[in-house]
Amino acid sequence: MSDIRPRRSVLYMPGSNARALEKARTLPADALILDLEDAVAPDAKDLAREQVCAAVAARGFGKREIIIRINALSAAWGEADLAAAMKAEPDAILAPKISSPAELHVIDAKMKNAAPGIALWAMVETPLAILNIAAIAGAGGRLSCFVMGTNDLIKEVRGNHTKDRMNLAAALGLSVAAARAYNLAIIDGVFNDIQDADGFAAICVQGRSFGFDGKTLIHPTQVEPCNAIFAPSPEEVDAARKIIAAFDLPENKGKGAIKLDGRMVELLHAEIARRTVALSDAIAELERA
Repeated sequence: MSDIRPRRSVLYMPGSNARALEKARTLPADALILDLEDAVAPDAKDLAREQVCAAVAARGFGKREIIIRINALSAAWGEADLAAAMKAEPDAILAPKISSPAELHVIDAKMKNAAPGIALWAMVETPLAILNIAAIAGAGGRLSCFVMGTNDLIKEVRGNHTKDRMNLAAALGLSVAAARAYNLAIIDGVFNDIQDADGFAAICVQGRSFGFDGKTLIHPTQVEPCNAIFAPSPEEVDAARKIIAAFDLPENKGKGAIKLDGRMVELLHAEIARRTVALSDAIAELERA
């Protein structure tokens, strides 16, 4: 499981704010989305593109994963955003408003000469995307991650934000299922009330229970609590190591289930345990950097 990469906290940073881009180099977020789309006013789009791509090309973000969110190709700035982002070579390019696999195929084709290490991420933020989610997840190519756009989803279905998000449960669950079916990462949507620390923590716990790898964030103060909630606890890691050690005993080799501390533990639990330990180790390595 050496390919596991922590994506507990994925912080949006407005591309038009040079100070924010500089500050991003010091924040403990696992990943940064340098935004050219929603966070940037139309008259600042060109400046944002220039600043973001210069910052990415200069590197200096450590082991943080760096993603550039471009404008949709149908927008006036989309084609220029994509070309500049490919030249800057971030870890990934995030495409907004994806509603069908055909839209990803178009972007993939335009990226055919881009550096092979640049992944393609897709925003899931329209009703049509939810209806097409399995097909989108199976688009192939450079696609490696979904990012939920829950604010846009609420707007498009003409709903209201609720504390329990039960009105989004079907969309969230289907998106996680599709991502896992095609071995994609998936990041939960943002929490809008920066002042509501308890509400934020509750939604992070809920997101983890859905199976999300982490959460997109809108403010640096959300990073540390998000990191803590989406990381395996010391108790979880200790229990996982105990399960792995038990299955590695010579007398348990080849067994599908064993008895451990008075309960039956199956091979699927060993698989979960190995992922838990691998994620914990990857987080420790990232935080040492």
